[in-house]
Amino acid sequence: MLFGWQVEQGVTSNSVIYVKDGVTVGIGTGEQDRVGAVQQAVHKAAAKYKGAETLEGAVMASDGFFPFRDAVDAATGAGITALAQPGGSVNDYDAIVACNEKQAAMVFTLERCFSHH
Repeated sequence: MLFGWQVEQGVTSNSVIYVKDGVTVGIGTGEQDRVGAVQQAVHKAAAKYKGAETLEGAVMASDGFFPFRDAVDAATGAGITALAQPGGSVNDYDAIVACNEKQAAMVFTLERCFSHH
């Protein structure tokens, strides 16, 4: 997750990074909605690695908080087992519940990158 967070700092805001075995396997960048960024990263990982099964056991880092649980559901549905995100949404509890339901870990970074290139 730390590696993912470091990579995240060089990517456009509202993005997600998927990391597995110390390697970036998917990046969803600059989407206004978090679900779009999650889906974009899943698509890129599937295209690059010839199947979404490569995300089983991967972790996700996001510089954007999750205002709804839908992005967490999309990520864990793709196989993500741990998430790092800034937190700060009034709906953080819903994201926590979504992780708990899938037995996924969640870490709050308490900061955003806000990289607007």
